[in-house]
Amino acid sequence: MPQVLEFKLPDLGEGLTEAEIVRWLVEVGDVVAIDQPVVEVETAKAMVEVPCPYGGVVTARFGEEGAELPVGAPLLTVAVSVGADTGSPEEGAGAVSGSGSGGAGVGSGSGVTGAGSGTGGAAPGSDSGPGSGSAEVESSGNVLVGYGTGAPVARRRRVRPTAVAAAVPARVPVAPVVPVTAPDPVPDAVPGPVAVVSPLVRKLARQHDLDLRKLVGSGRDGLILRADVESAIRALAEGTAVPLSAGVAAPVAGAAPEPEAVPVSVVSSAGRTAAGSAAQRIPLRGVRGAVADKLSRSRREIPDATCWVDADATELMAARAAMNSTAGPAAGPKVSVLALLARICTAALARFPELNSTVDLEAREIVRLPEVHLGFAAQTERGLVVPVVRDAQARNAESIGAEIARLTEAARDGRLTPAELTGGTFTLNNYGVFGVDGSTPIINHPEAAMLGVGRIVPKPWVHQGELAVRQVVQLSLTFDHRVCDGGTAGGFLRYIADCVEQPAVLLRTL
Repeated sequence: MPQVLEFKLPDLGEGLTEAEIVRWLVEVGDVVAIDQPVVEVETAKAMVEVPCPYGGVVTARFGEEGAELPVGAPLLTVAVSVGADTGSPEEGAGAVSGSGSGGAGVGSGSGVTGAGSGTGGAAPGSDSGPGSGSAEVESSGNVLVGYGTGAPVARRRRVRPTAVAAAVPARVPVAPVVPVTAPDPVPDAVPGPVAVVSPLVRKLARQHDLDLRKLVGSGRDGLILRADVESAIRALAEGTAVPLSAGVAAPVAGAAPEPEAVPVSVVSSAGRTAAGSAAQRIPLRGVRGAVADKLSRSRREIPDATCWVDADATELMAARAAMNSTAGPAAGPKVSVLALLARICTAALARFPELNSTVDLEAREIVRLPEVHLGFAAQTERGLVVPVVRDAQARNAESIGAEIARLTEAARDGRLTPAELTGGTFTLNNYGVFGVDGSTPIINHPEAAMLGVGRIVPKPWVHQGELAVRQVVQLSLTFDHRVCDGGTAGGFLRYIADCVEQPAVLLRTL
């Protein structure tokens, strides 16, 4: 006899607590294989395909495309066959950790938990199926192993709803039901999932023998909130009518009214106030929200300071042109200016390791990190991201350039994993691509410094005692004043400038 299991949004690692549904990869009625990707979600870190650890028939999906779900919220339900020799879905939850840099708060990697994130059988009180405690179903036990397993994806085939209805218990939803929306009137007793995310709400309803299917949710897309349940409990105690989900119901007593656009005063460029204009409110979530949180934390915790210097980059540009003019099959890919600057940074960090560190506030210690995981700022359609070149201290300019090119392409396509976006120990920010000369970067918490590079442009410059037109760049260093003083920061920046002006200086460290 089939058993219906509820698959919940798993823990995506890196402290992420929510994700937005970008695209469903399966429909209600589809047959899915074990570890087949079923939905594509977007977190504050990257786009992720979520594989389902169960194989069977999809009976319900939770949430529409564009909806944001917290970790632990139901994603879908699957009707699976009960096997005699297969393991329980709560056994063998795999956990895979990505690479980290070590140190306090820097090397968390991309640890991804398995069944511990709520992917086992249907919990008591849930409406996803009978869930016999002794039944055993076939399951991989994996949730996000490497953000998608390597097993071949079975070809989807559509199952007629009548066939599913014959195999699944009557109270299990088999029609294409999206629980978070209630567009049409339905009868009072409708079997199927309920638009409830919080386990506390379900528990409260059970304690008072309240049928959640008869309530109208005041939350987003009809989501039933705790206030809705408490209002219904009070209404039952007072003997008043409880709004039901059948028909176009009025809001639950005591529920929050539907928000309306509040007119605000908008000051025009001429100084006049235009009354009645509604301000646009944009939620701080996803990549934008993650950037806001990190930058705010950096400003709160890090006493930063900035120093800068102009450098003559004419010789560096000439050296790059000579590298890229090499002919023949042995010539590798062209070396970018960013790759050369990254190689200069790794050489400078070897001389000034104070800037490749982090601060452990609880232990009141400065943690100097042995490896250089070099982050670089990349602007994408989803916002600003900072991919990380692992073990940059062990790479030459060509290897760093190839890795930067790979990560940049993945960032633009939205294919970066959390492991490729975390664990940096130092950041290089080339804001010169935006046509600006200088900036005072905000440190990428919990790192200790960031090097900013402006545009390289022809400017008047005194060269060998004479005025000449040279390729000039402004370099700026923002550093954590707790890890070093201005002398160390100035020495680091001066070494960077010397290598830019005389690339042969690098030969000493190669």
